[in-house]
Amino acid sequence: MRTAVSELLPMLQSSIGPVILISGVGLLLLTLTNRFGRLLDRARLLNHELGTHPAADNAEALRTQIGILMRRAGILRLAITLGAVTVLLAAVLMLLLFLSAWLKLELGVFIAAVFCVAQLCLIGSMLAFIRDMNLALLAVRLEVKL
Repeated sequence: MRTAVSELLPMLQSSIGPVILISGVGLLLLTLTNRFGRLLDRARLLNHELGTHPAADNAEALRTQIGILMRRAGILRLAITLGAVTVLLAAVLMLLLFLSAWLKLELGVFIAAVFCVAQLCLIGSMLAFIRDMNLALLAVRLEVKL
């Protein structure tokens, strides 16, 4: 099966649309991984402080802060995972669009399903991000009361 470049270009152009999704989610993943790293650094710092002064007056408050940070770490891990799955599905979507056009296959149902799952993963990632921000605010409120 030979395909001329002039026939191939429109196929490639139609399959490139999900690249926009990949770019946007890539920036989101950069933000989430930076937050995750800072969160882990803060947890280590608080844990070190707790380890050097376990009987301090604020030991219980430090434990509470560390507990919140660990909950946030789990939520951010979920957000990052869902974001990465979104990027993976966008790449699969590009492949399906290209193969559908090139091989003249009817993959509409698969393409729609992959797109919907990618969007659900993105929505889940954003919901987890919102939850993390709410927990971060709770942690600051607890710290300010100290």
